[in-house]
Amino acid sequence: MTEPTILAHALDDLATPYRSHTCGALRADDAGAAARLAGWVHRRRDHGHLIFLDLRDRYGLTQVVVDAREAPEAHAVATGARPEDVLSVAGTVARRLAGTENARLATGEIELRASELTVLARAETPPFYINAPDAPVDESLRLRYRYLDLRREPLRDRLLLRAALVRAIRDAHHRAGFVEIETPILIKSTPEGARDFIVPSRLQPGTVYALPQSPQQLKQLLMVAGMDRYFQIARCFRDEDLRGDRQPEFTQLDLEMSFVAEATVMDFVEAMIVEVSRSVVPERPILEVPFPRFTYPEALERFGSDKPDLRFGMELVDLAAALGPVPSGFRVFDETLAAGGRVKGIVAPGLGDASRSRIDELTAFARRHGARGLVHVAVAADGSAHSPVGKFLGEERLAALVAAAGAAPGDLLLVVADRSEIVADVLGRLRQQLGLDLELADPNVLAYCWVHRFPMYQWDRDNGRWDATHNPFSGVVPEDEPLLVTASGDPYRPSIDDPAGRARAMQYDVALNGWELGGGSVRIHRRDLLERSFALQGYALEKMHELFGGMLEAFDFGAPPHGGIALGIDRWAALLAFQTNIREVMAFPKTQSGSDLMLGAPSVPDAGQYAELGLRHLGVEQALRALREERATGDRG
Repeated sequence: MTEPTILAHALDDLATPYRSHTCGALRADDAGAAARLAGWVHRRRDHGHLIFLDLRDRYGLTQVVVDAREAPEAHAVATGARPEDVLSVAGTVARRLAGTENARLATGEIELRASELTVLARAETPPFYINAPDAPVDESLRLRYRYLDLRREPLRDRLLLRAALVRAIRDAHHRAGFVEIETPILIKSTPEGARDFIVPSRLQPGTVYALPQSPQQLKQLLMVAGMDRYFQIARCFRDEDLRGDRQPEFTQLDLEMSFVAEATVMDFVEAMIVEVSRSVVPERPILEVPFPRFTYPEALERFGSDKPDLRFGMELVDLAAALGPVPSGFRVFDETLAAGGRVKGIVAPGLGDASRSRIDELTAFARRHGARGLVHVAVAADGSAHSPVGKFLGEERLAALVAAAGAAPGDLLLVVADRSEIVADVLGRLRQQLGLDLELADPNVLAYCWVHRFPMYQWDRDNGRWDATHNPFSGVVPEDEPLLVTASGDPYRPSIDDPAGRARAMQYDVALNGWELGGGSVRIHRRDLLERSFALQGYALEKMHELFGGMLEAFDFGAPPHGGIALGIDRWAALLAFQTNIREVMAFPKTQSGSDLMLGAPSVPDAGQYAELGLRHLGVEQALRALREERATGDRG
């Protein structure tokens, strides 16, 4: 038997010295056959001379019957078996008695009549029930005993879904001619948009490595190296505040392609996403293929978000025209429009009879996110409009607002008046929250979309420079390249009046059900243009060579036009598994404070470890004081 045939055979039957089959493999056709199973005791039911054991492994569950009359020694052992003990059981497969089948189990038509039972390991009483998957368990307890939590069906199934997702991603890329290449974990610290985790070097005291926030420069260098199509399931690290969709270490699909335009990358990624989604969750429909594509300004105008949830409508509506050309009489609206601001609204279906307390909650939500207030207009069953600002606007204008917004009887129109960016952000957040509260989105639907043509830069008032909206290597839309100049004419003296502020980047994000799934761009591949962009971002020539010299030098040796994207594996798996927290699809995640409750990390190092690295622990207060002093006297250039 050849080696590949042996491997295929082993993967097919999963037999080991402890088992001939897994606990999910046996069926009615196996009745009469001898079999040996190994696994954990899921449940034990003692009926005197008959003991029933549900034996579990990750493949499934099989009922084992131990009869004192048939196998007295095995029965004696089973008498002392406890939940989560690890057993190996040999016996004969038998059909269950008519009427006792369990249709909820794949193995529900059979049972194993035990002739031999061996205890492989005893288990203490678990801190929570493994066999009650729906029982509420405090998350800190789940994380403290994560290896037990992973035995429970919901988390086990989510990890298996994640594995299927990664396998489908790999298959799709290999078929498309991509080369899977691993990049280093210890790299140089460079600005990537978040704080680096740093690792002091013992061999070169006083220096540090950084853990990669992404393999950005490395994947671009692989394009310079001629690899043409690269991908990697990459581990990445960011030292930033945590939330439901963020962990200090995470996994992303990282890919890069040579000789491409924006559409080349987007078309491939979209086809890959469709193929992978239909492979991993074939029962979940994709809302629209091809995916809708919105420019960044269009997404903000219509949805107030650059990651819109398209499973429901409730689009933002401009209400300025409905107020008319003359002052409305409501000071907030009039002053906002006169100052160049916006008056926009959304329609909450069926909330026309919302209570005063509910309106107060919505108003508080809007104010919490930057709005000065929230105007509401309720549409009664007879179509009449009612609002606290009606005394200023009058019935005619109220009716015009309702008509412009498309509000129907029983609906509630919510209006924000402010600067354009605040209006978009507040209404976008309200739209998302109300979509959840009112259950407007079909949870089974996968609504992917693209948002592209982002602004190239945003002005950093504190540091007097332009910051890249995505990453510093993103390419500019070709017709906007002439805008990458300063008003002063000196590339190292950027200002808020620079034409560069109007430039659009060849950047694209893909969103899923209101979450950003990933983002990428076609990159700058010319050294002169990259240096010009770095100058706008506030880097002196010496500094950009210090931070990015390897890439700048590489571009001198011929770099192909290239672009790529990174998709969050954790987020994608969470959304496919109906989760809103990526910890639920990670085997060993950290808490909100970045702690590993199971292994006790982070931990205080031994004094000897500091000494080996040439370091001395100052304490937090002293270290912060020293840092402030250094920044106060340091050279900001």
